Amino acid sequence: MEHYPEIIAVLIAYLLDLLVGDPLWLPHPIVAFGKSISKGEKLLNHGHHRLLKGALMSIGLIGFVFAFFYGLMWISDWLHPLFAMVLTGLFFFFGIANQTLIREGVAVFKVLAMDGLEAGRKQLSRIVGRNTSELSAQQIRTAVLETMAENLSDGVVAPIFWYAIAGIPGMMTYKMINTLDSMIGYKNERYLYFGRVAAYIDDAANYIPARLTALIMALVAFSSQAIRFIFQFGKKHNSPNAGYPEAALAGILNCRFGGPNVYHGQLVNKPYIGLQDHTFDDSHIKITSRINHAVCFFTIMITITINYFL
Repeated sequence: MEHYPEIIAVLIAYLLDLLVGDPLWLPHPIVAFGKSISKGEKLLNHGHHRLLKGALMSIGLIGFVFAFFYGLMWISDWLHPLFAMVLTGLFFFFGIANQTLIREGVAVFKVLAMDGLEAGRKQLSRIVGRNTSELSAQQIRTAVLETMAENLSDGVVAPIFWYAIAGIPGMMTYKMINTLDSMIGYKNERYLYFGRVAAYIDDAANYIPARLTALIMALVAFSSQAIRFIFQFGKKHNSPNAGYPEAALAGILNCRFGGPNVYHGQLVNKPYIGLQDHTFDDSHIKITSRINHAVCFFTIMITITINYFL
């Protein structure tokens, strides 16, 4: 009985995400995370000792977020359990990005079909870090599906996993880790040293969630081929984690991801993941969207069951 308010809060947050995603008008903690990272990077990312300065900034921000939310949740629970319930629901809602991820992926397919190649490239640039200016229609659709698979781990399963481990403080701390990686975790001249520790921390934080995501994807899709692809191709990605959910989706769709792409002005020769070089259409984004919804629901139900009933 004592855990029911938290269960209700999590379920309401999940339903709100399904209904509204991330409304642009609503102040979001990730925006504050991004601003703090940007200010720190501009202040520190120059001169000597950039590796040390980047490490100290990253660890400092991560530690501050955990301490802040730990204190906030402790105070809210001390004031009244219903206050803690409201904050749990609010920050869980901020912590998952399932509906927004699906909405953005579907939007690229729709814009590409209705408004043409250039509009599709522009729409895709909202959700990927690669250069989209010369991508073909097939490459655009491929990039969407790859991104939806990878971000199903980063934006859905990993936050829920860290919520299961350490509650809202764990979830929000993970979001700071992931935001750091998305902003400074690149292997280019500007961030090679300054963002290296942030990238390593993100790799560690996503190690288990990425593999869980892939296995859950295969489970909800009832795909034995996805299981085979996870073990066959998961390690071939340049990232230690991204290849696993991509391999699972490649198995589910019986397709191939990867290949050379331009990221932040640099050509990156990504290995191929999967076997069949399919031409993608609307059926593939529909299947991928259903998989994302099913994985999100399954992960939340498992978290509730383990945390509150076992």
